[in-house]
Amino acid sequence: FLGAHSVRIFAPDWRERMRAALGANGWKAVYSIVSLAGLAAIVWGFQRAGAHPEQLYLPPAWLRHLNSLFTLAAFALIAAAYVPRNHLKSRIGHPMVAGLKLWALGHLLATGSLRDVVLFGAFLAWAIVLFAVLRRRDRAAGVQYPAGNWKGDLLSAVAGLGAWAVFALWLHGRWIGVNPFA
Repeated sequence: FLGAHSVRIFAPDWRERMRAALGANGWKAVYSIVSLAGLAAIVWGFQRAGAHPEQLYLPPAWLRHLNSLFTLAAFALIAAAYVPRNHLKSRIGHPMVAGLKLWALGHLLATGSLRDVVLFGAFLAWAIVLFAVLRRRDRAAGVQYPAGNWKGDLLSAVAGLGAWAVFALWLHGRWIGVNPFA
């Protein structure tokens, strides 16, 4: 999963050659299949690793609450990646990657098993590298993001809060097997 999402970082010329050879839709199809296979492997591996958990550290309970706030902010940042003309996108440039960093950091702080450290640590390290590469590329290309406005900010916040509430209150327990508020 992270490998497919790293092609743009480590092999941009190869990516462009593949896009040219396969066409935009062909490239998207291959990329989607590889990404979904990677995601399935993450889910499978994470579940299997849970059969024999190894606790590396025991975080204090208050870090779970802090993680809920981090995750709420991460959802708002991810929403901001799709909402036009918001201040987060205007200032950060890549709010989805920033949200992913916050999500991974929060989960590293709130959990402590080996499988959590491997999964969330990998996502955090990848997101840190990706963010730096993307920002450097933006500066080199002179990218200017459109100015944000309050409507974009409000829509990002509402969409992020709504998605977070649905995921935290209903889906996380069903899909991940952990109820964040239990």
